[in-house]
Amino acid sequence: MTEAAANATRMPPVSRREEGLGFLLVFLSALIWSFGGTISRFIETPDDWTVVFWRSFWATLFVLGFMLVRDGPRGTLRLFREMGLPGLAVALCFATASSSFILAIAHTTVANVVLMQAGVPLLAALMAFLLFGEKVALPTWIAIFAVILGVAIMVSDSLDGTVSPIGSGLALLIALAFSSATVITRRYSHVRMTPATCLGTTIACAFAATQAGAFAVGGSDMAWLFAFGALNLGLGLALFATGARLIPAAFAALLGTFETLLAPVWVWLVHGEVPSTRTLIGGAVIFVALLVHIGLEFKRMSRPERAGVTGVPAPN
Repeated sequence: MTEAAANATRMPPVSRREEGLGFLLVFLSALIWSFGGTISRFIETPDDWTVVFWRSFWATLFVLGFMLVRDGPRGTLRLFREMGLPGLAVALCFATASSSFILAIAHTTVANVVLMQAGVPLLAALMAFLLFGEKVALPTWIAIFAVILGVAIMVSDSLDGTVSPIGSGLALLIALAFSSATVITRRYSHVRMTPATCLGTTIACAFAATQAGAFAVGGSDMAWLFAFGALNLGLGLALFATGARLIPAAFAALLGTFETLLAPVWVWLVHGEVPSTRTLIGGAVIFVALLVHIGLEFKRMSRPERAGVTGVPAPN
């Protein structure tokens, strides 16, 4: 039995009301995260690192405030102390992913980025097998290779100049960073995601401060940056962190697919951004592979000792 599965079996039972609340909170987190690309398109600040700085700044304040209200000052300090090196590694992964998201959508479509992220749970399963020898069922192997095929189809847009190779590369980097965070979190199951994410946004903010050409932005942009950081990223994380503890991981993964489904739709409806044909084809392959993986998780829920890698949320 894996460490994460063992902890899961020791979790206290929750009531139907609490479980229902968990479903609602996780769904709301996916819904809020799905507006990330749409919000970013309203921001007119030309310097991407300035956007990373302010988004990370507002997200840090929101998540830190959430922790202080939920856990109190002493509890918050204790959570940060208990993270250790695994928490720092998760924070670095999150800082890389959240920063790369801003840079990626400046070079490619939102659909290209979020659809590639749909394969994170399966990429994490592949990493866990390569690094720690975790067993992977044959159907999951098939789904993993389907994800690799889907990514290859999406990245092929870069070969003929249809899509910027920088955008595709950054989208792939986001998926790899979140996959790494997934594996680390499962390997060291005592790591709490909320303080690690708060540290990640702090690291991203500090690094962006060294890269940004200027920090001054217009009033309208600052309002969008506040929504982008505090609400889209921070509130989404707080909702997920609260709700995901009340429902099985497979259900959390299933509800998380709403972000992948809705994000390209909002950008298309609001900004008229249409993804390329290869992005749609590759994304469809990845999305089907993800649904297969989630189906396997549902099947294995009655056998926690053989649970597979479910993944951590990938807020954009």
